[in-house]
Order: sequence, then structure tokens, then C-alpha cells
Amino acid sequence: MAKWGEGDPRWIVEERADATNVNNWHWTERDATNWSSDKLKSLLLGLSVENEEGACEVTEVSKLEGEASINNRKGKLIFFYEWNLKAAWTGKSKSGVNYKGTLEVPNLSDENDMEDLDISVSLNKDEPETPLTNLMKTKGAEKVREALGSYVEFLKTEFTQGMILPTANGVAKPQSTSQSKAKLDKTQISSSGSTTAPVNTGVKIPTCKFSIRETFLTSPADLYRVFLNQEMVQAFTHAPATVDGERGGKFRLLEGNVFGEFTELIPDEKIVMKWRYNNWPCEHYATITMTFLDRSSETELKVECRGVPESEEERTKEGWKRYYFEAIKQTFGYGARLF
Repeated sequence: MAKWGEGDPRWIVEERADATNVNNWHWTERDATNWSSDKLKSLLLGLSVENEEGACEVTEVSKLEGEASINNRKGKLIFFYEWNLKAAWTGKSKSGVNYKGTLEVPNLSDENDMEDLDISVSLNKDEPETPLTNLMKTKGAEKVREALGSYVEFLKTEFTQGMILPTANGVAKPQSTSQSKAKLDKTQISSSGSTTAPVNTGVKIPTCKFSIRETFLTSPADLYRVFLNQEMVQAFTHAPATVDGERGGKFRLLEGNVFGEFTELIPDEKIVMKWRYNNWPCEHYATITMTFLDRSSETELKVECRGVPESEEERTKEGWKRYYFEAIKQTFGYGARLF
């Protein structure tokens, strides 16, 4: 029997206090299918292009079949993903005529290079011919390819956090795969990915709570409606959005960089929702409670945020002030002094 400290270094448990997968030697696997499905939808929904002929937008991901997983062996990550997806797009010409079509990607997988990806675009049956079809086949397909490339980058960076475990000196072994920074949205609200492991690894995420107060020159009823009406949300975010303004209804805005679900609605008084940035640790949501207080000719809005990752506190505060408060005031003329 080997003396203490002289055994095979792969089995030296003392190198990690939790004795879990020492030196990353054992094969571990993480299922990325559900996460990938949500990520692909968030990246594709609302994607839009336009030219002098009109504008087109991806409005629905109607089929998403496939799977994805990541394997870790000896500190090396091996990625597997294979997807067959179909989406619906709508177009509107400069003259106001509406069109509908579909796009299909039958072979998004780790075996195919992104530049070789087959993207098929077509008009729905009985739709008249339109130059917007060519717009989707060119600029639209390019945008879709960029979105799918972002998915692969997020898979290799955001979802892999926590798979390479620290060794004796507390430093994780470098990953063999490239972890170049994924493309960010044009609003720049998703500045950097979280460094905390996704919640489904069982690692506790350090969180914080804070509140923000703001005053608007409007009634509680009017301000309440701004957050639940899809057209009004699209107006102040200046981007396509999906908002189901009912209890249990989901929302997705700012090109999928913010999404969640309404969990409690008291008309003109309170909105409670599960809310997250798309680059937060997988499946982690903050709880946002908005209370509308009638101050005669003004409305005081109190926003309480709980469960925000500690590393995201300042960005979340600034995001709410800039992309909600300031944007709503500028769009609807509800300007008032800042507390």
C-alpha cells in the first residue's frame, strides 16, 4: 500500500475540501437541452431586418427538436449539440402590405461550421411574391446565423461555468475550448456574463436585495398599464417585445436580453414578477415587486429587487433606471424629479 501522499495524484482527496471529482479526472456530463431551448428562442424571437422595401421580424419559433450536452474528462470539455428548428417570420412592405413566411435550419450541430449552415427561407402558401423574401434570404439569414453563433458561444462560456473544478491551489485548469466573448445586444445592457456557477450545479449563488424609488407625472393606473401592455413596452424599449399581461403570463423584451413571468398582479397597485437578464446563471431569477403609490398628481413607484446576483447589483440598478424609468419618462412624457 502506498504511503500517505505517495498515491496516484488522481485520487488525492485532500486537494478539494468536498472531495468532488478531484483534479477533474472523472467523466462528468451536463444536460444542456432545456437551457439551449430557452436560449435559442430568446436569441431568435424579435430578430428583425429592414431595407427600402420594408421590414421583417421573426415572430415565433414553431419547432425546436434536438438535444445538447457537455462532457468533462480530465479538464477537457467536449460539446455536443444537434438541433432542427423552424420559425415563423412576418414582413411589412413600405406600402403597408403584410406577408408571412417560414425559415428552417435543419442541421445546427457541432459537426457543421456556422458559415456552412443551411438556412431555408420561404413564403407561406398563397402569399403573393414580395421582395421581402429576398431580404430574409440575405440579411435575415445572416442575422439568424449570427444569433445561432451566439448560442454556441454562450453554450461554451455561460453554461460551462462550474464544470472545471478548482484543484489543489484553488485555480481551475484552463479549458481547451475557445471562450471568446459572445456578441452582445445593441442596448449594451448585457455587459458581461456572470462568474457564478449555474444553479442547477447545486452551487449556492450569492445574492443581494435592494430597492429603488422613482416618481412619475401620471396616475398609478396609467403607469401600471405601461408595464403590462405589449405595444407600450415596445414603445419605450424601442424594440420588439412579447408581453402577456396576466398572472402567469410571460414577457420577453430588449431582444430577449430581459425575460420572466408575472406572478402577482393587483390592478393599479402592485406587480410581482420573476425577472432575469439572459446571461445570469442558468434558471436563476430575481423577484421584482413594483408598488404604485398615489401621490396626488404624481405616482411614486417603489421597485424592490430580491435574489439579484451580487456581481450584478450595480448593472441591474442602472438597467432599471435607464431602460425602464428614463425610457418611460422620455417616451410618454411622465418626467418628474429623481429621488
